Amino acid sequence: MKKSIFRLLNTINKKVFPKLSDKDPAKLTKIQKGILAYRYFVLTNSLD
Repeated sequence: MKKSIFRLLNTINKKVFPKLSDKDPAKLTKIQKGILAYRYFVLTNSLD
């Protein structure tokens, strides 16, 4: 059940949040770093 919720969140994240993998992590703002960390957290939990 937990995995399916994270998979759903991951598909929503792909459509809602911007793609930040092209940019240098050192030059991101705090908000962009937070979005990147959230997307990473959801992605890793959906893959387990």
